[in-house]
Amino acid sequence: MVLDDEFVVRYANPAAENLLTAGARNLIGQPFLGLFAERSELERSLEEARVIHWDYSARNVTYVRTGREPVPLSCTVTRIDAFGAALLAELRPIEQQLRIEREARIESEQQANRELIRNLAHEIKNPLGGLRGSAQLLERELERRELREYTQVIIKEADRLQALMDRMLTPHRAPRLEPLGVHEVLERVRSLVRAEFGIEIARDYDPSLPEIMGDREQLIQAVLNVARNAAQAGSQNVVFRTRVLRQITILKQRHRLALELQVIDDGPGVPEEIQDRIFNPLVSGREGGTGLGLSLAQTFVHYHHGVIEFESRPGRTIFRILLPRT
Repeated sequence: MVLDDEFVVRYANPAAENLLTAGARNLIGQPFLGLFAERSELERSLEEARVIHWDYSARNVTYVRTGREPVPLSCTVTRIDAFGAALLAELRPIEQQLRIEREARIESEQQANRELIRNLAHEIKNPLGGLRGSAQLLERELERRELREYTQVIIKEADRLQALMDRMLTPHRAPRLEPLGVHEVLERVRSLVRAEFGIEIARDYDPSLPEIMGDREQLIQAVLNVARNAAQAGSQNVVFRTRVLRQITILKQRHRLALELQVIDDGPGVPEEIQDRIFNPLVSGREGGTGLGLSLAQTFVHYHHGVIEFESRPGRTIFRILLPRT
């Protein structure tokens, strides 16, 4: 919404009309302060924004609607000087604002984690080759079979670490984009999970989903990592659900259309103490887990300008993969 020097609404875009459930004709010419319960506090902040060009942001602005429940909003006001306007006011539902902030934090953490992993993997891979080669040479010199068993342990563990390092470095390739249907991806994952764990995954698909441009293998791996987590946690009932989302913000970008892929399970849930770090590498809620599955999944989805979100409690966990249709 655009305000003049007297804080009167001079313009409201369609998103403001939808959010405030009022047409632009009804909003234009109205005092902006009259829309909210916190009028005196908001007025002081608007004055400061108008005079000293300071951006005002508040979480506790309550939109008052006659005869209906009030709506808590996040409000950001920025000074502008164009076409006789004074201030630009951006309003968002608090839940959406929190999600945007959470996505921004995840994106920043993922970038730092990817750099850390790449450096760590390169540093570890170099001595592994020498360690394995030395164990092989030592094995040839040992006559006692029981001693050669120890060198085999060294060789096998070196191979295991080598495979782990390769997995850490795998995501660092650009996606090979092609038109694809996400249901093809999900059906492939269903067959893989059924073969590996013997679990039948139920389907709740939206048949109207359009194709997207994506990397088939990367998206299969991302969904597979999420589904494997559910199976390895002991879930008995897993559901794949797809939906279309319209006018959604993902990673600070507004998209007219996006696809939502949900993986729902009835397992014990993500332990509360690691929920803030679940997408960090080497963080796992499962004994013996490497903690790379969700980190790699988030990386692959980020390559498609999307994000993975989740909510979890014992008996019901939902991972949401949001992919914009660019």
